[in-house]
Amino acid sequence: MSSTIPLISSGVAGPLGVLHLPRLWEKVSLSNVGKLHPDYPAIGAGYDSMVLGALGIEKEAFVEFMKSKPSYLQLEAWILDQKGGALDAAVVDELNAGILGYEHKEETRTEILQAAGREDDGSILDAVNLNNLDDWAAFHRLEIAG
Repeated sequence: MSSTIPLISSGVAGPLGVLHLPRLWEKVSLSNVGKLHPDYPAIGAGYDSMVLGALGIEKEAFVEFMKSKPSYLQLEAWILDQKGGALDAAVVDELNAGILGYEHKEETRTEILQAAGREDDGSILDAVNLNNLDDWAAFHRLEIAG
């Protein structure tokens, strides 16, 4: 069975406005059907855990719900149901700022840029864009260039 590199960026939000949630949904959805590329965790310690923690969603409950193979909008509806019908806008704003403001360590940035074939001129520091480059380079290497 083929595996898929997730390409939804952590910088993307759905209607609830929560950055990275669409990517988390994509990764867990792919994992649940055995199609997530092995280099990608379904739920990792970084942004995945940040999102669940900020939303106050237990990882186990999330994993169990995702077994039902929900659409993205069904996931958002489930989250709203878990939160009594609304999210705290200040919590979402703080989470989103944390995601957008996170920077990888210098050595991680260097590795990602080298693998993507881009000189490190200091212009890309944020983890969201570095992770995008990393995903796109891996996708091209494994799926396109052969």
